[in-house]
Amino acid sequence: MSGGYDLNLFASPPDCNFLCSVCHGVLKRPVRLPCSHIFCKKCILRWLARQNTCPCCRKEVKRKKMVHVNKLRKTIGRLEVKCKNAEAGCLVTCPLAHRKGHQDSCPFELMACPNEGCAARVPRGDLAEHQQHCQQGGEQLCLLGCGTTLGPAERAHHNCYRELREAWSERQERSRTLLLSLLRRVRRVHRTTNLIRRQLAQLGNFLEEDDALLLGTVQEETEATPVGSTEAEMWGAQGQRAL
Repeated sequence: MSGGYDLNLFASPPDCNFLCSVCHGVLKRPVRLPCSHIFCKKCILRWLARQNTCPCCRKEVKRKKMVHVNKLRKTIGRLEVKCKNAEAGCLVTCPLAHRKGHQDSCPFELMACPNEGCAARVPRGDLAEHQQHCQQGGEQLCLLGCGTTLGPAERAHHNCYRELREAWSERQERSRTLLLSLLRRVRRVHRTTNLIRRQLAQLGNFLEEDDALLLGTVQEETEATPVGSTEAEMWGAQGQRAL
């Protein structure tokens, strides 16, 4: 397996000074030998596992004398490369050092379907549509995090924002209905309280008038009855009880 980068990876042919003499690819993690020849680290380690000489000049090499060429590594990292999914249709080019970052978001990168039991691998850009129609997709929580449990058919039409807005509107309408009902009850209680107060006031006035009338009647009877006749009636009553 080659230790360097494939030449076909680059947007334009790289400089020959960037090539490894062992794998003939572009240097990956380049190291310099004491003889000044530069190779991919993996390539030279494999070579030295068989013989301790430089592949170019055949001079003896000690591993401790190898040096990483970081400046050259950074220069190679700035070379423009094609996306690994170029054959699938991706036209993006980027510096070699940023290739992994693009790959993590490339819409042409093949992704495994997350539904258990589905072995399909589809481009990242088509994954959402595949999940909506995947036969292995059972009920799942909304991927946007609203907490709704969705089946395969529901996921195609699910809209978190719209459904949450509708739920909020329904809750507001229920609250408004309850508030209006409460206000109507409060008004009824208020009217009933005022009516009871008026009836109690009328009853009080009636009782005061009745007491005044009764008191006046007693006074009239007392004034109309002579004192002597009252005493005679009392003595007569007592005599009858004695007999």
